Amino acid sequence: MKRLTTLGLIAGLCTVIGLFVSSGPEAVAAALWASGWGAVLVVVARVVAVAWAGLGWWVVFPRGERPLLRDCVSVRFVREGVNTLLPVAQVGGDLIGARLLTLFRVPGALSGATTLVDLMIQALTQFLFTVAGLGILVALGGDGPIVHYVGLGLIVAAPALVAFYLVQRRFGQSLLQAAINRFAGGREWRIFGAVDVLFERLRGLYAARGRIVTAIGTHLFGWIIGTLEVWIALRFMGYEVGFLEAIVIESLAQAVRGAAFAVPGALGAQEGGLIALCAVFGIPAEAALALSLIKRLADLAVGLPSLMLWHAMEDGRSEPGSRPAAGLGAALRALVRSRRPHARRAHEPAFGYAAAPADGKGE
Repeated sequence: MKRLTTLGLIAGLCTVIGLFVSSGPEAVAAALWASGWGAVLVVVARVVAVAWAGLGWWVVFPRGERPLLRDCVSVRFVREGVNTLLPVAQVGGDLIGARLLTLFRVPGALSGATTLVDLMIQALTQFLFTVAGLGILVALGGDGPIVHYVGLGLIVAAPALVAFYLVQRRFGQSLLQAAINRFAGGREWRIFGAVDVLFERLRGLYAARGRIVTAIGTHLFGWIIGTLEVWIALRFMGYEVGFLEAIVIESLAQAVRGAAFAVPGALGAQEGGLIALCAVFGIPAEAALALSLIKRLADLAVGLPSLMLWHAMEDGRSEPGSRPAAGLGAALRALVRSRRPHARRAHEPAFGYAAAPADGKGE
């Protein structure tokens, strides 16, 4: 898997370099400079979108067992930072987020179950968002390879989406137990509770149809918020792009990014997809590449503080009786502490897992 990720990274970097060279670095830089304060507004839109996704996750929890909304949103930022900036195939952050939520006194089985349901809802709403984008493209007169390729991708994605749901509902218990044991020997994931308890939680969550429908609506609106990134950036560059066209570009670009999950940061795939999609509306390649750079700037501007927030949460859990840190202030304090020389206690776990005994023997 690591070798495949490395090959994907190399291929993505070569693709990005080739696209920038062919489009002209000066033209891309000029388009990026023309965006001006639009790049800052894109970062703001990303912050709002991720926070809104945290709200969508929070809605899934049973009313009497919900964590604080602030805690759920903070952990959702960590999930986003890990998935965006680390080579974890866009799912490692969700596993880390589920474990982090237990630090806020959320039962492990509930934390794991709500994360799985949240992932299911995100996948479903992205599928619906892509269908909407494709429909708008066809309504606007679009017809060509993009329509056919996206339609084929949706046909392939639909059974996978159904399978992900069925695994959680009926046929997944033994499969998940085997996967957990193979992935981590079962030891590190005890915090999620027994698998049968996890599936009992899943049944209870899916039975609350009102909360599921609310979460679906919340995440669908979150995808619309994400569309502001495309609309703002292109508008500031001087292109009269309507919001419907921005929905087409954002929805189908997100589909391309999701399909390239094995490539860290979807390098190359995002750039190539944006070039093809922007060309449909007469937007040149240099502007599409500048849009991709602005999106990657938002990745860094949101992801780096989120990784520092992860560090702050892990650092806070080492203090007996203390509550893990959450929020932007915690991320800034973590950055300050990281610049101070200090020694971690020998028995303190690095990322929340139990440290091995001094004699080297296991439990």
